[in-house]
Formats: sequence, structure tokens, C-alpha cells
Amino acid sequence: MPEFTLYGFSESGNSYKPALMLELCKADWEIERVAYFSGETRSPEYRDMNVMGEAPVLVHHREEGDLTLSQSGVILTHLAKRFRKFNPRTEEEEREVLRWILFDNHKLTSYTATLRFFRTLANQPDDPAVPFLEGRALGAYKVLDAHLKDRDWVAADRPTIADISLCSYLFWPREIGVDWNDYPNIRDWLDRIKLLPGWKMPETLMPSGRDAEIATA
Repeated sequence: MPEFTLYGFSESGNSYKPALMLELCKADWEIERVAYFSGETRSPEYRDMNVMGEAPVLVHHREEGDLTLSQSGVILTHLAKRFRKFNPRTEEEEREVLRWILFDNHKLTSYTATLRFFRTLANQPDDPAVPFLEGRALGAYKVLDAHLKDRDWVAADRPTIADISLCSYLFWPREIGVDWNDYPNIRDWLDRIKLLPGWKMPETLMPSGRDAEIATA
């Protein structure tokens, strides 16, 4: 049995966060596909594992017993401590990492993920919520782009789990509807992330959450 089992799917940027972290850390891990689009996360069995009914879920198989974790920020923090990679090294860095993970969860991923869902996954680009979501997402990009001016990484002088959290949805610019040339500091930062040894796109790390009949419809 591998050390880690990740429950997720490739369309999920939140699942991509721990999947990328596991790959960058050269962890012994496996992916357990979540059939999100056919409602698996709403099933009683899945809710028994994660009452929030969300992906990802990480199970850390340990001698003292399995540890089941949900919420990507918690999972990334656990993995950073386990591998001593991409982790904050000082109290100041720890505060900065937490600050930017909270910003990501509340301001960047939340609006970006929902905007992408309407525009691409649900094929509802004319939904009246889209302009609001786009405005909020673009506002978050402006904040991140300004922060990355004259610095390579978000929270320290090297990549941390803050970078891994923030980047997770941003490798789908066409699906989001954004041109990173309009945010050159984000563009260059994403290019630096792509150069990290072991970096892969989510579609390479995880299977689709769509069932075959849905994916080909």
C-alpha cells in the first residue's frame, strides 16, 4: 500500500494542489478517482469520509493508523511538515504562508473556480453570475500580480505551499477566460513553477471526474 491515497479528479484545482505537492515531493501515493460529475461527493459513503462532501481528501496510511484529511490548505500544511519541503522555516514565513493560503481560498480560488465552472464545465458563459465572478477574480489577480512585482515567490525567497495553493487553477487560462500577458508577474511566476522538478499538469496526475458517457456527450 502506498503511503498516501488522494481522492480527487483532474478538473478540480483544489485536488491539483495536493496532487502537485505529492509529485513535487516524490511521495509514494496513489489517486482514487472521484466521480464528481455524477454526484459521488453527495453519496452517504463519501460523506462518511468527508462530511463536507468535497474533494480532495487525503488518507495518510501510517503504522499508528490512517489519518484522513480534507481541505487543501490543511493537506498542504500536513505534507509540508511530513516532507520538510515547501514549508515555512520561520514564524514570519509561517504567517505569510497562512496569509496567502487564506487569500487564495477566500479570494482567488473561490471566484476563479466558480467562474471557470460556469464558463467551461457547465457551459453557461451567459449566466448572470459570470460578470460578478469575473470582476472578483480579476481583482484577486491584480493583488497577486502587484505582490509578485520584484519577487520570484509569494511568501518566501523560495517556493512554498502558498505558491502551490495559489497556482492551482491558473494553468487553465482559456477555460477561465484570462490572458496572463495582462498580468506579467503572474505569467512569469507560473513559468517558474513549471520549471520545478516534477511539475505536471493536473490531467497527467489524475483521471477525469466525468463518467465516459458524460465526457463524450
